[in-house]
Amino acid sequence: MRTKKVVGQVTVEEKNEIQTLFERRNGLNELAKIVTAENTELYEKLVKDMGETGTKFQNWWDMMSQKYQWESAENGNWEINFQTCEIYLVIA
Repeated sequence: MRTKKVVGQVTVEEKNEIQTLFERRNGLNELAKIVTAENTELYEKLVKDMGETGTKFQNWWDMMSQKYQWESAENGNWEINFQTCEIYLVIA
């Protein structure tokens, strides 16, 4: 069973940062489905960009969780509601 509860909120500016990274990461993942290793230059750029975006994405969550001291759980993760800027703790 999956439980979900509100553990915090971020500012609109902070939400915009993670939303941009979230959309970029999703776009890169879609692009990765069609780019082949034969196109070496594009493939290398994609891999590098995916790594950098993933790191920025994780850093945002680490920074915000430290700033706001969100509740966490061993088998949980945080999600954001882009409409309300609310942060949820989701436990699987």
